[in-house]
Amino acid sequence: MDWTLEVVVLPVSDLEASIAFYRDQVGFALDHDTRNEHMHVAQLTPAGSGCSIVIGDLPAQNEMVPGSMRGLQLVVGDAAAAREELVGRGVEASEITVFDERDGGTFFGFADPDGNTWSVQELAVRLERPLIPAGDRGRFTEVVEP
Repeated sequence: MDWTLEVVVLPVSDLEASIAFYRDQVGFALDHDTRNEHMHVAQLTPAGSGCSIVIGDLPAQNEMVPGSMRGLQLVVGDAAAAREELVGRGVEASEITVFDERDGGTFFGFADPDGNTWSVQELAVRLERPLIPAGDRGRFTEVVEP
């Protein structure tokens, strides 16, 4: 049996500011932004990922302190290019650190406006062998335009 991690609930204090940060600065796709009299929830997904983040005001989200998530990890094929892209969009990112010369040993990090932190790991093999092939991306979610 396959067990897939597809959603991580991320606690934030300002939903609109967080949507703008993750969509416009980090570059995640806004899959949906659902509002009604009971809730306001948004789901955003990094390009090439099978896992999304969900932010909003559901009870489980309200139980967590905004900014309390640490060390969520993204993987990219080229850390320097990814860092340059984020910095170019106004995201404060740490310098790149090489812990090990082997593939997978290069990292940098950033935080969202609430202080939830992200590590970005370089796995150069992802340039040749992405986890989700380009032709399959977007097939599983319906992206809404902002």
